Amino acid sequence: MVEVTAAIICKRGRVLICQRPADKRCGLLWEFPGGKLEEGETGEQCIRRECREELTAELAEIRPFAEVVYEYPGYAVHIQFYTAKLAAGEPVRREHAAFRWIKPEEAAEIEFCPADAKMLSENRLSNLFPQ
Repeated sequence: MVEVTAAIICKRGRVLICQRPADKRCGLLWEFPGGKLEEGETGEQCIRRECREELTAELAEIRPFAEVVYEYPGYAVHIQFYTAKLAAGEPVRREHAAFRWIKPEEAAEIEFCPADAKMLSENRLSNLFPQ
C-alpha cells in the first residue's frame, strides 16, 4: 500500500487542480496536488513539503477532509486528502503539465485520476464553501 497525501487548496470559491505530466502514470489526467509520505513524516508534514516542492506554495489552515483507498493494477494507494489555503502568493507550476482553479461544480466535467475521482464521488467539494 502506497501512502499518499493530497491538498484541496481553496481560494475564493475555487479549488486548485493539477494535470499530471504526460510521461507519468495517469499521464495528463487531473489530480489534487500532493505525493508520497516519506518515512517518519505525518500527513500534514507531507502535504506541506509536496506543495512546497511541486508548486512553491506554502499552505495554511490544513485540515483532514477525506481518505480513499484505490487499487490500481499492481498496487494500491491510500490517499489522505486535506483542505488548505495558500499562506501567501500564487502557486508556480514546477512538475505538472498545467494547473487551474475550478469551481466545485466543474469537477464533474474533468477527467481525474481514478483515486481522485473516487474521492470526488464520495465527497462534495461544495461543502467546503459557505453558502
